[in-house]
Amino acid sequence: MQVLGFDPSLTNFGWAVHDPDIIGVARCPSRGRFQTSSKQLFIDRYIEMRSRVIALVQGQGIYRVGVEYPIFNDLWSEGMYGLFLFTCEALREVGADVVFFSPGQLKAHARYFLDRPKGWVMMKPDMVEAARADTGGSGRWNHNEADAYWVARSAAQFWMLLDGAIDEKDLTPLEHKQFMSIHTYKRGKRAGKTVHRGILYREDERFFRWSGGEDGTTTER
Repeated sequence: MQVLGFDPSLTNFGWAVHDPDIIGVARCPSRGRFQTSSKQLFIDRYIEMRSRVIALVQGQGIYRVGVEYPIFNDLWSEGMYGLFLFTCEALREVGADVVFFSPGQLKAHARYFLDRPKGWVMMKPDMVEAARADTGGSGRWNHNEADAYWVARSAAQFWMLLDGAIDEKDLTPLEHKQFMSIHTYKRGKRAGKTVHRGILYREDERFFRWSGGEDGTTTER
C-alpha cells in the first residue's frame, strides 16, 4: 500500500510517496514540490494548489493520504490554515482518505527513528537525514519533501493499523501513544472518566474516510 504525504506551503508545498513494503530508495518512488509566486493574487495561489493536489492524487492513483496541519498562533497561521482547508477540500473532492499529524508529532517520529536523545530539537537537516536514512541513505532531499515523506511514513503506519494489516505489537512506543492512547483520570472532578486520545478513536476529527469505504477500501472511480 502506497501512501501520499503532504507538507502544505504556499511557496514550497512538499509531497512524497511512501511504500512500506519496500526497503531502500524505492521506498519513496516519487516526491516533489508545488510552488507559487508571491506576485500572484492570494486566492489564485490557493486555487492553484488545490488543483495540483487533485491532479497529483489522481495521477498517482493513491487515495490514502497524510497531511501536516498548521501550527496555530504562529507566523501567518491564518494563511496556512486557509491552505490546509483548500487541501482538505481537494482531498474530499477526489475521495481520498486522510489522517492529520501535527508538526511536533512528525518530528517526534523522525527523532525516534534517528535515536536522538530526549529533548533534541529536530531541525530541517535532521528531518532530511531521517528521510535519507529510511530510504537507503542516498539522494539529495529538499526539507519540504523530507517533511512530506515523514507525513506519508507515519500515515502508512496508521492506515495499516486501521486496516488490520499490522497490530499493536508492530507499533513503536511512540506510534502506540499517538494512535491508541487511552487515559483514565484518577483525581479531581474528572476522576474515573476515560478519554480516548489516540488518533484511532477520533474519526471525523483527526482522520476521515472520504473514499466512502468503512473498511478503508475505495469506491469505484
